[in-house]
Amino acid sequence: MKELALKYGCNPNQKPSRVYMQEGELPIEVLNGRPGYINLLDALNSWQLVKELKAATGLPAAASFKHVSPAGAAVSTPLSDTLKKIYFVDDVKIPLSPIATAYARARGADRMSSYGDFIALSDTCDEATATLIKREVSDGVIAPDYTPEALEILRDKRKGTYNVIKIDPEYKPAPIESKQVFGVTFEQGRNEIDLSKDSLFENIPTVNKTFTDEAKRDLKIALITLKYTQSNSVCYVKDGQAIGIGAGQQSRIHCTRLAGNKADIWWLRQCPKVMALPFKEGIRRADRDNTIDVYIGDEWEDVLRDGVWQQFFTEKPEPLTREEKKAWIAKNTGVALGSDAFFPFGDNIERAHKSGVQYIAQAGGSVRDDNVIETCDKYNIAMAFTGIRLFHH
Repeated sequence: MKELALKYGCNPNQKPSRVYMQEGELPIEVLNGRPGYINLLDALNSWQLVKELKAATGLPAAASFKHVSPAGAAVSTPLSDTLKKIYFVDDVKIPLSPIATAYARARGADRMSSYGDFIALSDTCDEATATLIKREVSDGVIAPDYTPEALEILRDKRKGTYNVIKIDPEYKPAPIESKQVFGVTFEQGRNEIDLSKDSLFENIPTVNKTFTDEAKRDLKIALITLKYTQSNSVCYVKDGQAIGIGAGQQSRIHCTRLAGNKADIWWLRQCPKVMALPFKEGIRRADRDNTIDVYIGDEWEDVLRDGVWQQFFTEKPEPLTREEKKAWIAKNTGVALGSDAFFPFGDNIERAHKSGVQYIAQAGGSVRDDNVIETCDKYNIAMAFTGIRLFHH
């Protein structure tokens, strides 16, 4: 198939719309549903991300994309009982396969942002993964293959309209890419930078020069994730998964704050007081996610107000105080942080430190590198200058 007609473009008024190949055939096959323009942008960007994560780490990988940036990305590392509970997979009756575990991590990192996502899987989608996908609000999935059991489950989702796309894992695009903006064609070499080598961490200007193997893995995950995230972007990673992604901000510090706030929310969801919230039986997953998000944040009164809390809880919970939040966040350690370009000032490091960052990989090259290095040394953070910029638009 050389061409696939779409319902419309980014918006309903943008017609006609299609994807096509100038040479050869499309590397994708639509097994179910009718994907749209944005669906395919998410599918093709997220597929590149998980394919590269798998190649760099040797582990099955998954991503959750929204509006051409990842809400979550992860490789398959074991899930603790706590993570199973906050990712809402502790009640699944069948064992979670490695690719299902990667998906649970990718989807669970930022459930608010992942609502209505497009999913990418590096490996064959199996029954366990399809079972998790079916429970969530999602637009579609792309993978190199599907087991018959998985395909049956997914074809039943959204009254039979769920988008299921199979991609040729051997497909390799041309080395030159182009796109049009306002009738003008842009052309550039594809970003084929290799982010799998430990040589990324050879230039270490900080006093602390120790990167554990786990830190190197997590920093590679951060950098590869940023390679497919709309710039400016910053990514916090822990235990093989992104826990906070700040995308598309004009200011670097705003990226760092946004991603850091998301990382803090991910960690606060594991606080015993949050995990013990007395939710009513039968509450919708989306309502539960939103309620937790508000309860953790500064607007907690919005869900604990009389006449409101009764909609969600069997009894009125106590607020999570600022002091309790600060004390719990301080327990988060060993976080890795990647940036798609240099940090211009040490304020980014100050913010990162508050969310448990101990390892950093960034391009370097700011006129204030000395201030950035000095701030890292203040907190004994190990930082590598990669010399690589990863802007993506």
